[in-house]
Amino acid sequence: MVADTNSRSLCSFLDYLRIEKGLAPLSVGAYKTDIFQFSGFLEKRQRWLLTAQRSDVRDFLQQLFSHQVDGRSVGRKLSALRHLYRYLLLDKKIDQDPTLDIDSPRQWKVLPKALARDEMEATLAAPLTRHNANSPSKRKESEALAVRDRAILEVLYAGALRVSELTNAKLEDLKLQAGYMLVRGKGDKERVVPLGKAAQGALTEYLSHARPTLAVRREEAAAGTSIGIPFPLFVARGGRKLTRQRIWQMVRAASAASGRVASPHMLRHSCATHMVENGADLRTVQTILGHADISTTQVYTHLALDRLRTVYQKHHPRAKARGRNR
Repeated sequence: MVADTNSRSLCSFLDYLRIEKGLAPLSVGAYKTDIFQFSGFLEKRQRWLLTAQRSDVRDFLQQLFSHQVDGRSVGRKLSALRHLYRYLLLDKKIDQDPTLDIDSPRQWKVLPKALARDEMEATLAAPLTRHNANSPSKRKESEALAVRDRAILEVLYAGALRVSELTNAKLEDLKLQAGYMLVRGKGDKERVVPLGKAAQGALTEYLSHARPTLAVRREEAAAGTSIGIPFPLFVARGGRKLTRQRIWQMVRAASAASGRVASPHMLRHSCATHMVENGADLRTVQTILGHADISTTQVYTHLALDRLRTVYQKHHPRAKARGRNR
């Protein structure tokens, strides 16, 4: 019964698009796909397209986000529903539009993914375990790569760097004794990010032992021909510049030790999330991340609240309702 009613409403709207609006078949097909998906969502709730509430539309959009549908696609589906309900309202088949006053998905706060702290620790430790298992013939180079990868992970997590910011970092940008580094972000904007003791220790080991092994050939050649060459902070074999793709591959491989598949951007999100969870103010986090607008940083407060709610539900003796006789 519900499916038949929804089907009749959808067919009527599609006829309107084809005949009165004169839309191309591909456009009509796109509307049909999006509305049919919402119709299926409603049928599980035993609802009709004609009786949908604003809460149904919001729950549908939130479900799309939870299934990792990108914001542009969610926006397209919301637009299709708005056109449907505008038609039904004008045709006097409904009394109110359930899509009215629903924010565009661009305004929705989509929570970034972050690693838990134990997952982060497992990821940071993974390079040393993985590279040390290699064959003895290339042990020196293998150990250098392991130390480099550990330093990269520590810096990504400590300074919330983007991949491009890390691959473009120069030796001269690092102020190790002072405990910070200069980062060139989007639009060539510069910011100073602090480096904790763990990152400083990993960098010290990398610069002392690993980087000379990896960079020796290129920098020895360059030293005889040029002066003042801005050498990259992190290098590949032979002193070559690391690529973004290599950083992604390394982070994915390291995060496997935690049971997750992480990206470099997840380490950036993890840094911000863990700082907010530990009580850092948003202005400080904004500065470290290099956000121009604090509204971009405010999404991390939602993560902290989610964490707070989870811990509360788990540990507070009165958090869960108990059936008691009154």
